[in-house]
Amino acid sequence: MMKRRAVVPLLAATAGIAAGRGAARAQSGGYTPLFNGRDLEGWDRIGDANWRVEEGAIVADRGNGFLVTRRDYRDFALRAEFFVDTATNSGIYIRCTDPATVSTATSYEVNIWDERPEARYGTGAIVDIAAVDPMPKAGGRWNLFEITAAGDAFTVVLNGQKTADAVRNARFANGRIALQHAPGVPGPGGAVNDRGVVRFRQVEIRAR
Repeated sequence: MMKRRAVVPLLAATAGIAAGRGAARAQSGGYTPLFNGRDLEGWDRIGDANWRVEEGAIVADRGNGFLVTRRDYRDFALRAEFFVDTATNSGIYIRCTDPATVSTATSYEVNIWDERPEARYGTGAIVDIAAVDPMPKAGGRWNLFEITAAGDAFTVVLNGQKTADAVRNARFANGRIALQHAPGVPGPGGAVNDRGVVRFRQVEIRAR
């Protein structure tokens, strides 16, 4: 009897672990992490932004630069949680064709910038491709971007709401993914806000 009592809880515990692992796999939906939560392995630094990892998140609050993946992606679904200050100028660039020179001339920019002077291409927009109206605000809280690229079609969903939709745009067919921290616009006296923080976590991709 004693052996039987010992076996039943063990089997139950094993089944629970297996069920938990199965649930975790189901929740992942085939996504692969681009950020391991510990360090910047798998990313290259471009520019002088002060990227580091703090409390399981990628963080930058000074400088102008990017973190760039080391491999290209063509068709994919990308998910990323991010936190920014209201003044932070950031974004996620996709299909970057030149990993050494990331810009809207070499990639698509999904913008994160609540105070962008031209608000129609601010937070939630694909800069110069798909405007957002009205522009949502992301500053001061954690947000979720879901970005899909399929051939010449792109969608951006912010916190469950579609903010940008573009079709028949085949300018960039393949390339890297980049995370941005950039200065804002000059304020009174020409000073530029360089201190807005950006944090990224749970950055993951499902290639198609």
